[in-house]
Amino acid sequence: MARRPLPRILSTGSAQIARSRELARTAADGATDVLHPLITITRGLRRLASAGRRRWAETPKDRRGPLLFLAASAVMVVTLVPYGPLLATGTLMAAAAWHGRDRAQQESEGPDESRTQRLRSLYEALVPYFSAAEDPAPLYAHGGDWEQAFIFHEFDDAGRVGHLVIRYPAYFPDGEPEARARIEALLAAKAGRGREYHFTWDEEGNELTVTALAPLPADIRAQRFVTAPGETVLGFTDPAEVQRTLPLSYGEEQLDVPPVVWRTGLRSTEPHLLAMGRPGSGTSTLLRSIALQALQYGDVLIVDGGGTGEYACLTGRDGVLAVECGPTGALASLEWAAHETERRLVAVNRARAAGHPPPDDTRRPLWILLDRPSAFAHPAADGHKDPQTLLQVPLRHGRAAHVTVVVAEQFDGADSLSEGVRQHTRARVVLGPATAEQLVDVLGVPPHTTPPAQVPPGRGYARLGHGPVHRLQVPATPDPYDDATSDADRQAVTALLPPRTTPADGETVPVETEPVLTKAMVAEGP
Repeated sequence: MARRPLPRILSTGSAQIARSRELARTAADGATDVLHPLITITRGLRRLASAGRRRWAETPKDRRGPLLFLAASAVMVVTLVPYGPLLATGTLMAAAAWHGRDRAQQESEGPDESRTQRLRSLYEALVPYFSAAEDPAPLYAHGGDWEQAFIFHEFDDAGRVGHLVIRYPAYFPDGEPEARARIEALLAAKAGRGREYHFTWDEEGNELTVTALAPLPADIRAQRFVTAPGETVLGFTDPAEVQRTLPLSYGEEQLDVPPVVWRTGLRSTEPHLLAMGRPGSGTSTLLRSIALQALQYGDVLIVDGGGTGEYACLTGRDGVLAVECGPTGALASLEWAAHETERRLVAVNRARAAGHPPPDDTRRPLWILLDRPSAFAHPAADGHKDPQTLLQVPLRHGRAAHVTVVVAEQFDGADSLSEGVRQHTRARVVLGPATAEQLVDVLGVPPHTTPPAQVPPGRGYARLGHGPVHRLQVPATPDPYDDATSDADRQAVTALLPPRTTPADGETVPVETEPVLTKAMVAEGP
């Protein structure tokens, strides 16, 4: 049977379809070329809008109002200026065209050979921790593909890892602190020593974000902080950790720096503080900074167990009740503080029972600063009492009586701290180099950053109650009587000292009458 020929439309249809596809592709390419500027500008506007939303989310709440006012003022100025809207539109289109340019070619280039080798080394170092023999499709394997494990990477100007997002298998025990600590220590060593890294563990998504933190400014001098009564600035931290900033004088500039604010008083859940560190870590500097801020609204009692004269600049100042360095004076001062706390409690309770407000002499805050109490624990064999036993009443009932206790001790004398001090000091600070065990022992939880081996004085961590652990840099508050103190730091601390109203003999003499008495004594003669 002869084969019948195909219809004409079927025999020539494939060629027509091919020509139609070619015409459609040519038309699409032509339209893309014609509309390419519009596509670029649209992409740029979308990226600018995303950047604006991120900037708005990162802006602290206390600065959003001024930012809106500034934006509204800029819009009004642009509207009133001749040709202002036209110029603003042109500038916006130019910025959108710049941000909307095609970056596919730039992104496809990837890191150079040295950075690729660094990422490959990081990947190989993580293989023993993120792999298992029974895994049928391991994400981490020797000689494997590191691009599947590192979903995002960014380098700094020095060629070291600045930001890294790591994907790890679901069977890794990311809920165990020991397992996390091993990974964090490994990444800190391989990504570049001498820097602090922040680690964010996403247990649900099995992702670890590593960020290299910029060093905190260590040259911010002591100054008057814009705080309310009952607020004490312990130091400064990272901008992403807190939602508040303080205006500070930084050399000749004015900067807004995020602080670590410790709140005391009746509503405080962390009424007392414990600071730990090694010799030279800056615990005495922290106590001096706290004392200068406390003297604005209250009285201060200082007990210096070191006996090195770190607080001699405060002796005889207005509001400083005493600066004791010996065991006898320390015991007498702390015994008076215990009786004063009891007296305040009795007065407050009587006033409340009668329906009256607390007396005025119970509202003025009293601060007890105890530096190195372990130095007074040894004379117990001589019949002296341990000063820490006299802190039981201020520690237990100090919040109701407006009494705050601050204890600073070194790691060598941590064993001599009493149970009452450990139990009632819920605000904790660790300064200077410290091991992971020491940080957990003082703060209760490990920090989310890896501390470097070498840190400046006053650098450490702070945790208020059950809150997060913050990086901390104490403002520079050196001893103005120390010869090693610079003139600028000495003047900054001296400007914060209250006037001296108590002479050396201990008799209270008003400052304004002191010159008159001296002239009268000279006039009388021998």
